[in-house]
Amino acid sequence: MLRCCRIIHILSSHTFIPALRSKGWPDPKLKFRGFCMSSKMTEDSADAQIKALKRPADDTRTDTEYEDKRLKTDQDERKYPKKKVALLMAYSGKGYYGMQRNAKNSQFRTIEDELVTALVGAGCIPEGHGDDMKKMSFQRCARTDKGVSAVGQVVSLKVWMIDNIMDKINAHLPPHIRILGYKRVTGGFNSKNNCDARTYSYMLPTVSFSPKDYNQEDTSFRLSSETLQKVNRLFGLYKGTHNFHNFTSQKGPRDPSAKRYITHMSCGEPFVRQEAEFAVITVRGQSFMMHQIRKMIGLVIAVVKGYVDERVIERSWGEDKVDVPKAPGLGLVLERVHFDRYNKRFGGDGIHETLEWTEEEEAIAGFKDKHIYPSIVETELHEKSMVNWMATLYIHDFEATATGNQERKDDDEDGNASD
Repeated sequence: MLRCCRIIHILSSHTFIPALRSKGWPDPKLKFRGFCMSSKMTEDSADAQIKALKRPADDTRTDTEYEDKRLKTDQDERKYPKKKVALLMAYSGKGYYGMQRNAKNSQFRTIEDELVTALVGAGCIPEGHGDDMKKMSFQRCARTDKGVSAVGQVVSLKVWMIDNIMDKINAHLPPHIRILGYKRVTGGFNSKNNCDARTYSYMLPTVSFSPKDYNQEDTSFRLSSETLQKVNRLFGLYKGTHNFHNFTSQKGPRDPSAKRYITHMSCGEPFVRQEAEFAVITVRGQSFMMHQIRKMIGLVIAVVKGYVDERVIERSWGEDKVDVPKAPGLGLVLERVHFDRYNKRFGGDGIHETLEWTEEEEAIAGFKDKHIYPSIVETELHEKSMVNWMATLYIHDFEATATGNQERKDDDEDGNASD
């Protein structure tokens, strides 16, 4: 229609209009112009109707509904802002395959599987973030091994700051896993990278330090003060920086990552539980390789019991291979993680809190007494993991690395992988 109007306009301008004007006829250009404009308006209306007919049948939402949805989303974001937090966790590791989640092997239940389920159930994170933990910037401070417990684990992540957040998360967790505290942290905080040191404890029956010809199942054994002093003198040898390549698997003596810095290691005063005497060993270091702590304790036990001379400890830091026995995993607990540099930089800025958990100490002690110590005592007295392990000490020659299953090279006990 528009094309016809253009043709008529061109012809009328060059041929018909001059002829009609010479005859005294009125100018027909105005009529043609009105006709074309009317035709264009009709065509525009038709296009609008066609577009309306082409709209999907299921798209029935109005502009008002779109606006309401947008406002509701904005209101939710303002009500529950997303912030980076540090969560203080305590858990009994018995029955779990360590801390770190493995989405490809969901049949091996981990502590993080329970945590993610609780975070989604409480409404702290979107459901889709549970499948990809990077979306919530998740990081754990220590990747504890199978069966290892913790009362000072710290994880960092972004969550919606819902009301009563800690109570709602705990409501979706089993009793042997608890969130004991939380604090706001900087947006760039990473619980693993910002950690300066870690403190572990190891609970064991004191019969572990009895002579090798003593009845290892005798629960009436009591540790003498002289033997305790010798034990602590040997543990004191570990302090400082040493090459611990013999205390883990598949690390060569010249591997820089095998050098670790230990600041403290000692055994506390013994105590009696269910007529058997136990003691707790405490060790603090910058980081630990996988099985390092258990081998440090295993070697001291072998020395105290008389299987090898104490000079083996210093020899183990040299380049020669040394067969170092590994104590059982039962009894190992992540006690605390330290953020000294972070606290010094951000703890006094008036916005962020220091990552110290003094107010949670009572809850931490209560959790240990209720869920961790009883589990270690019951398991040891019934399964006798330490007694059975001590019965194998005689097969170690303390000269060459023992053969057997090798752990993965890049696994550290506390998750601070260096390979």
